[in-house]
Amino acid sequence: MADGEEPDWETEPFATSSDLEQRWRAFGEMPSEDRKLADTLLSDASQIIRDECPRWRETSPLTRKIIACEMVKDVLSQSDDAIGVSQSTETAGSFSQTYQYANPSGRLYLTSAQKRRLLKGRQTMWSVDLATGAAVLP
Repeated sequence: MADGEEPDWETEPFATSSDLEQRWRAFGEMPSEDRKLADTLLSDASQIIRDECPRWRETSPLTRKIIACEMVKDVLSQSDDAIGVSQSTETAGSFSQTYQYANPSGRLYLTSAQKRRLLKGRQTMWSVDLATGAAVLP
């Protein structure tokens, strides 16, 4: 892709690891292999958006970038020890601390709020002109 040329959103990821780093300070402190993983996950997140939200083209590129970064951050913020764990308690003397992971399986997924922002499930009103058969939008 040449400078100034619009990416092919049908195949290109909606965000890069640099975009993720701009939105999540802790990402810059992660090892370089996490940057490679992030690029793969951002590509996967972009495909999930395309697959689950048929009207994704109607949203802004910035909205898609933000949501792809949010999805990947949710996965990368979990440590490897968290996979499969839904609750953890640590106790030392009279003190205890409990964790419950939001994404214990480490899967990429869209939240309900993200789906709404990507126009999934939004109803559209229209009618059909019986004389011509053409759809008429309000």
